[in-house]
Amino acid sequence: MSEGVVDGRVVVVTGAGNGIGRAHALAFAAHGAKVVVNDLGGGRDGAGASAGPAQTVVDEIVAAGGEAAANTD
Repeated sequence: MSEGVVDGRVVVVTGAGNGIGRAHALAFAAHGAKVVVNDLGGGRDGAGASAGPAQTVVDEIVAAGGEAAANTD
């Protein structure tokens, strides 16, 4: 993890379980942000819910030395 303009700040990324949201969450973490990974874990049609996608991204960030928490609300 390197220092950056978001170093030490808290960043909330919605839709962070997949796609561009995931990419942003990982990038913010790489620049030193503490990331709240928000994702409902639903399908593209809005059906269902799962904590899995958000937690997977949190696990990636933590494994790389960052700080993150999942939110599925």
